[in-house]
Amino acid sequence: MTVRVMFVSPAMNAALRQARFDDGAAVEPAGLAKAGAAASALPGADRYGCAPSLRCRQTATALGLDTEPVADLGDLDVGRWRGRSLEELAACDADAVAAWLSDPGAAPHGGESLSALVERVGGWLDRASDGSGRILAVAEPAAVRAAMVHALGLPLTVFWRLDVAPLTLTVLTGRTGRWNLQCGQPL
Repeated sequence: MTVRVMFVSPAMNAALRQARFDDGAAVEPAGLAKAGAAASALPGADRYGCAPSLRCRQTATALGLDTEPVADLGDLDVGRWRGRSLEELAACDADAVAAWLSDPGAAPHGGESLSALVERVGGWLDRASDGSGRILAVAEPAAVRAAMVHALGLPLTVFWRLDVAPLTLTVLTGRTGRWNLQCGQPL
């Protein structure tokens, strides 16, 4: 059976704008307005989901979606690095940042490793592909990137080379072991 999994990345918030790890900041008013304006461009779905973060929940509401919470689509847990920029961290703990960026199993921040994120999101994607139909989920950019890595069987290090812009649609069509990718469509 074929399933179509459509991911919408959340609207802009201060953390995204300032290129720092999310700290739970709300979506900016302009981002909410853009999401509201994009609502009519969303494809229909049989099932809807949303990552538990405030920015994903606010984006889903602005898009007019009635979603179920999906913890597995949450952001990468960066532990004590939350709210800080990678540039700031590299200046004070370059070795930890280098280890984190080069070793998918490393979690020097005390949070979740990249390999754990891909496993978590990949598990959700595999379970979602057990059925058929269309699923639309507002998901953290890191979760969308992890889904692409898992679905396409890419090396984990490719994760760092993928960008997911705010309010874009990424679509995976297929089933476990056989996915096609359509990425980065603006809403």
